[in-house]
Amino acid sequence: MKQHSVRTHKSAENLPRPQQLAWKIAEVAADPVAVEPAVVEMIGNRIIDNAAVAAASLTRRPVASARAQSLAHPFKPGATVFGLAADRRVSPEWAAWANGVAVRELDFHDTFLAADYSHPGDNIPPVLAVAQHCRLDGAALVRGLAAAYEIQVDLVKGICLHEHKIDHIAHLGPSAAAGIGAALNLPAETIYQAVQQALHVTTTTRQSRKGEISSWKAYAPAFAGKMAVEAVDRVMRGEGAPSPAWEGEDGFIAWLLSGPKAEYHVPLPEKGEPKRAILDTYTKEHSAEYQSQALIDLARRMGPKIGDLSKVKSIVIHTSHHTHYVIGTGANDPQKMDPKASRETLDHSIMYIFAVALEDGGWHHERSYAPERANRPETVALWHKISTVEDPEWTRRYHSHDPKEKAFGGRVVVTLADGSTVTDELAIADAHPLGARPFARAQYIEKFRTLAEGIVSAAEQERFLGAVARLERLDANDLANLNFAVDPALLGTGATGIFDWNASHGEARSGLSVVA
Repeated sequence: MKQHSVRTHKSAENLPRPQQLAWKIAEVAADPVAVEPAVVEMIGNRIIDNAAVAAASLTRRPVASARAQSLAHPFKPGATVFGLAADRRVSPEWAAWANGVAVRELDFHDTFLAADYSHPGDNIPPVLAVAQHCRLDGAALVRGLAAAYEIQVDLVKGICLHEHKIDHIAHLGPSAAAGIGAALNLPAETIYQAVQQALHVTTTTRQSRKGEISSWKAYAPAFAGKMAVEAVDRVMRGEGAPSPAWEGEDGFIAWLLSGPKAEYHVPLPEKGEPKRAILDTYTKEHSAEYQSQALIDLARRMGPKIGDLSKVKSIVIHTSHHTHYVIGTGANDPQKMDPKASRETLDHSIMYIFAVALEDGGWHHERSYAPERANRPETVALWHKISTVEDPEWTRRYHSHDPKEKAFGGRVVVTLADGSTVTDELAIADAHPLGARPFARAQYIEKFRTLAEGIVSAAEQERFLGAVARLERLDANDLANLNFAVDPALLGTGATGIFDWNASHGEARSGLSVVA
C-alpha cells in the first residue's frame, strides 16, 4: 500500500491529473490484478449477508416504498429486485435503489470503522445491478466488488467525514462508481470522471443520523448507489465532472472538511497489488449500530452476574468517543431516551440497547425494537439509569491501526443499590474475525436461513446459496438471476407516489445499455 497525500490546491496550480486522488482511485479500479481466493470467498459471504438482512426487511414500509418506486421503471435487460421473480426487471439504478434500502433497513450487515464509518456492503447493490443489466459474468462482478470494497475502506481509513458532520455516504458514491467501472473494465479516464461526479452529488449532512432519525437513514446509502450508477452512465456518454473534486480550491476538502490548509493521507494499493480490503471488514451478529455489537455480547455475559436488575442503581459505559457522542449520552439527544422513539433512533441508543440486552440476554432484529418492548416500564426504568462516558484509552484503541488492539467495545460499571459493583469489559464482538465466535461461511449461511425463514422458501434458499457457492464461475445468465423470489402475497404493493402516474416504460438509452 502507498500513502497518498491529499490537500487543497489553488486553481492556478493546475494540479496534474496523475496527482489527483480521483485519478489514483481510478487507476486502482482499472488495474486488472487477479482477485485472491480469500477475497472471492468473503465477497460471497457478504452477498449472502446482504440477502439475509434484505429478506428480513422485505415487508417493512421503507423497503416496500423503494420497491414500488423501482417497479415504476421496468427495463430490459434490467436488473432484479429482492423478493421479485427474475422476470420482473427494472432499470439498474432503480434496482440499486430498491435493493440498497432493503439491505440497509435493519442496520444488520457489514461494517468498517477507522477515521470514518462505513457499511461497505452498501456497494453490492449498485455493482450487482449494473452487472446484471450489462450481462456480465461472476468474475466481472467479483472484480468490481473487490475494487469497490478497496476504495471504500481506503477512503474511510484516510478521510474523516463525521467530525464535520458530513454523512459517510460521501465515501460510498465514489467507491460504488469505482466498483462499477472495474466490473465493466472501463478505462481509468472514465472511472476518474465518474468517481468525481459521484462524490459531488452524494455529499450530505449527518442530520440523517441525528435527532428524530427517519427512514432516510436506510435510503441514504441506496441514494449514493443510485447516483453512482447514473454517474457512470453519464460519463460513458462522454460527459465530465467537477475536477479536481477533492483538491479543488472550492472543492470537498477546502469547504466541507478541514479546510485549505488540511492534509489527508489515503492508502491505496500499488499497481499489481491485490485488492484485499474486504478482509479488514466485519459483519454484525445483532441488528444494531456496530459499536453496540460487543456491548450486547457483554450484556449477555453480565446479566447473570448482576442478578435482580431492579436492584441496579446506575450503569456507566466507559467507551470510545464515537460510541459516547453518536449513540451514547454524549449525543445529547433526548430522543435516545424516549420510549416512543423510532426504531432508527433506538438503533442509535446504546442506553436502550444495553438495557434490553441485559433483560433479554440477547437481541432480536424485530422483537427488541417493538413499541411494546420499548415501553415496558421496567425497561424504561433501567434504560434511564444508563449513561456513557468517553475513555481516552477506548478512543485510542478504536483508532488503532493494529488489528489486535483495535476495539469497538467498552468497560461497564454496574452499581447496585447496596453500593456494590459489577464490572466487566469486552473489546470486540464475538462475531468479529478476532472474536470468540468469528463468522465464516457457515455462520453467514445460518444467518441467511434464520432471517429468511418463513419468507423465502427452502428451495429458493438452496438455489440462491448454490449460485453464490460458484460465484466466480457464474455465466451471464446465471448472474442475471442471482436473486431470490418470495410469495407476492407477502410483499404488498406499497403506497402510491408520482411514479405511479408517470412511470417510464423502457425508453431507449445509450450509456450502460451500450455495454449490454
